[in-house]
Amino acid sequence: MEKVKIIKERLKTAQSCQKSYSGVHRRNLEFKEDDWVFLKVYPMKGIMRKVVGDPSTIMPVENIDVNEGLSYEEVPVAILDRKVHKLRNKEVASVKVLWRSQQVEEATWETESEMKEKYPHLFEQV
Repeated sequence: MEKVKIIKERLKTAQSCQKSYSGVHRRNLEFKEDDWVFLKVYPMKGIMRKVVGDPSTIMPVENIDVNEGLSYEEVPVAILDRKVHKLRNKEVASVKVLWRSQQVEEATWETESEMKEKYPHLFEQV
């Protein structure tokens, strides 16, 4: 029981130290109606969007379905290209995917097997 008490005390000490470190850089923010803010939005595929200053590339907010966790799922629209990457002793097929709210220049290379598993309807068109 003594060892358990010692462990609990040390955990409490460590937690209080961490709490004091985290509170140093935080500040309370208040926003008014019609204020403009930047939000970090992380798509499910793991790539963070960059802020672009060109107004023609800004997507209207009504077109993005944000869930309760303040994230959204990026949906593929079409497959633009296919490549086979040769490694030492195996070959990996990749496809260039155009995503819903992105332009052709922002298309990404994804593994073909993963895309076939998640989005088989894209391969019926090809």
